[in-house]
Formats: sequence, structure tokens, C-alpha cells
Amino acid sequence: MKARVHVTLKNGILDPQGAAVKHSLGALGFEGVDRVRQGKIIELELSETDTAKAEEQVKNMCEKLLANTVIEDYSVEIL
Repeated sequence: MKARVHVTLKNGILDPQGAAVKHSLGALGFEGVDRVRQGKIIELELSETDTAKAEEQVKNMCEKLLANTVIEDYSVEIL
């Protein structure tokens, strides 16, 4: 079973990488980009076959390691 985790900075947290991407897009002539927020995607291959257990397992992984829950939000998608 596969799982995909989307990790993004919480609203209100400064995103210097997103700001750099926005600036670079403007420098390359891409206009009309008002805001860029950068995140990460983590894909996991799990041996668990029960969807509910897999989701709970991945959420525990996020809480303990994959996301800094003080400044980041995450969502889990079981594929």
C-alpha cells in the first residue's frame, strides 16, 4: 500500500523559499504570481494492508518525524 504525505508551512509562517521562487519567477518574466508557498511531498511504500491502520501509522510518523507540527501542517493520502 502506498501513502503520500503533503507537508506545508502553516499560514502566518514566513516562507523564504517561496519568496525566492516568487522573485525568480518575476525575474524570468512570469507576471501575475502574487504568492508562492513551498512544501514537500513524501511517498511511502507500506506493508500494511488495512487502510485505516495505514493512515493511523502514517499520521504517527508525521507527528514524530515527517512534519514539524509547530510550524507545518500535513495531510495524509492513502493510495
